[in-house]
Amino acid sequence: MSRWLWLVKWFLAIPHFILLVFLWFAFLVTTIVAGFAILFTGRYPRPLFAFNVGVLRWNWRVAFYAYAAAGTDRYRPFTLARTSYPADFEVDYPERLSRGLVLVKWWLLSLPHLLVVAALSGTTWTWQETGDPGTTYERGAGLSLLGLLVLIAVVALLFTGRYQRPLFGLIMGINRWIYRVLAYAALMRDEYPPFRLDQGPGEIPGPAAGPPLYGAALPGAGPTPRP
Repeated sequence: MSRWLWLVKWFLAIPHFILLVFLWFAFLVTTIVAGFAILFTGRYPRPLFAFNVGVLRWNWRVAFYAYAAAGTDRYRPFTLARTSYPADFEVDYPERLSRGLVLVKWWLLSLPHLLVVAALSGTTWTWQETGDPGTTYERGAGLSLLGLLVLIAVVALLFTGRYQRPLFGLIMGINRWIYRVLAYAALMRDEYPPFRLDQGPGEIPGPAAGPPLYGAALPGAGPTPRP
């Protein structure tokens, strides 16, 4: 990988950021429509499912390229479909979904995971208050844990020319957690996401444990692991 390209990837990804604003709006609308469809029929409309998986795939590839991993120099394609891009995302289509869970899994059941995800990827804030007349408040923002790990990885890349493998595994584990929660909260599966950092194919259960259900694929990681 280039030692310095990560300095401008956020700028190169601006066209994708603009498109993602519209894609995420459409994702919200289609998820609401899909929720009503699941509630009355127990099925997620396949065209809406394919579109929403495509939006998450698009977002994941941009994140992998620009800020959530900075794990490739290859520019992200402008497509919702699967391609040969180094990072991928897939969710197995569910033939049937629980009608009752659709009412609670996107907020109540997801809440423990959302708190963990917020701790791993959310921005940290600090407040300072003075007790003098005319009280003033100061606040500042810091890097999230994920952002800090990516920063360490790219600074190491700048000086060594290599992306450190242990950091890559940890960063990908956090991202897998985030995208599994996204897929669950978006009503795509009924299986509850695991509370664990999946840091590579060596930690993924073998075929005897059943096929993976959803996730993001890694470059050069062998069989497709899935967040």
